[in-house]
Amino acid sequence: MTIKLTAGLIVVIASYSAVAKDNKLSEDPTKVVTQLGASYSDEIKVSGSLSLDAVRKLNASISLESEEWRFGGSWLFDIGIVNFNFGKQSFDRGAEKTSYSVGTFMPLSYFDIAPMGWQIFAMGGYSHTEGDIACELDSNACPIIDMPSTDGWVLVPNATNGGYLGAFALKPLAGDWTLITAAAYSMGSDDYSGYFAALGASYQIDKQQKVKLFGATQNSDYGSDQNLGVGYTYQLN
Repeated sequence: MTIKLTAGLIVVIASYSAVAKDNKLSEDPTKVVTQLGASYSDEIKVSGSLSLDAVRKLNASISLESEEWRFGGSWLFDIGIVNFNFGKQSFDRGAEKTSYSVGTFMPLSYFDIAPMGWQIFAMGGYSHTEGDIACELDSNACPIIDMPSTDGWVLVPNATNGGYLGAFALKPLAGDWTLITAAAYSMGSDDYSGYFAALGASYQIDKQQKVKLFGATQNSDYGSDQNLGVGYTYQLN
């Protein structure tokens, strides 16, 4: 899922940290662990992360039914975690995009901000995106009208540079449940814009296993996607 203000200033002011992962909720985006997981919405995806040490990890996911994939890494600091990612995502009518991004999650609890027990993470970053936008030939917004088409749509190459801002929040509930919510808005060159929003809940089966229910929606110039899904994760360390 991507939608991504440059993390450079965060890196400059952040200092090296080995924050104990055992003190964090299982869905905490700053948690550096090795884990494997799988999820299903409209397709099956497998994902995982590999902790290289107390502050660095690699992340990856891949769809078993399409060409979608993602690979990246994270570096934890006192004030947050810096992530880099690149990956591919597909949409209807053959539209697709490949994105390269660097961003951060900054826990507001660092500034003693945790309203009503919510753990809120400000997120932002920079991204470069390129791909093909599905354009309807009868639409005035389509810049190309002389390309071959069998169904009234053509794929128009596009590239954009921009950034995103948003928030990710967790709320511990009774019975080992955690409420999860996220929202982000992105803008870029050539009037590019997009948004992402998600809501879900996870249940901690034991120290290593959890299940998650979620719903998400996203929309951008490249296409839109809405889905409901379920996931399972096993933590190895």
